[in-house]
Amino acid sequence: MKTDREVIATESFSSGNRFYFFDYMQAVTGNDYIKITRSDHLPQGGYEKKDVVFFEQDFEFLQQAMSSLFRTAGYQRAAQGKGIHLSADVRTRGIKSWDPECRPREKLIAEGRECMADAELIALLISSGSPRETAVELAGRILSSVDYSLLRLSRLTVDDLCAFRGMGHAKSTTILAAMELSARLAQLKILLGESK
Repeated sequence: MKTDREVIATESFSSGNRFYFFDYMQAVTGNDYIKITRSDHLPQGGYEKKDVVFFEQDFEFLQQAMSSLFRTAGYQRAAQGKGIHLSADVRTRGIKSWDPECRPREKLIAEGRECMADAELIALLISSGSPRETAVELAGRILSSVDYSLLRLSRLTVDDLCAFRGMGHAKSTTILAAMELSARLAQLKILLGESK
């Protein structure tokens, strides 16, 4: 009898009375997800468990967020070790601080456009983020609002896009222009009978 989920891989560790479990799982629908569980041993006995789940469509953003988090923390710690105090207003997590092979522009050149995630391609269109958010994070936020559907993204208006903090008319119209070119190319391919 098949259960509603299957554990593909698991890792765990403990610290004092806290236990952490990282499970890579597959739902009955076939979708993969990661479940992180923290289990605290209570003084009166028993355990209190808390879970957080990341679905496969968010894996790339989770990886980017964790990578950015540790990069930023390392930068901050290195600065503190040198006696430098960085205020919260100083941008320390921009794309320029990423390893070159992780930056969208360099990744496209090195690996080709087919290897790019949707958020990375959109980040190239909008070009820049804000002091508190990279272009990739902003693109991810926009995609999340349309459930990562490019079709739904193509239906947004300039006003819809401008409603996102960090998006102005220039960035919004660039995205809409790219979406329109894609739609026209798809129509042309259909007319010419091309599959690609």
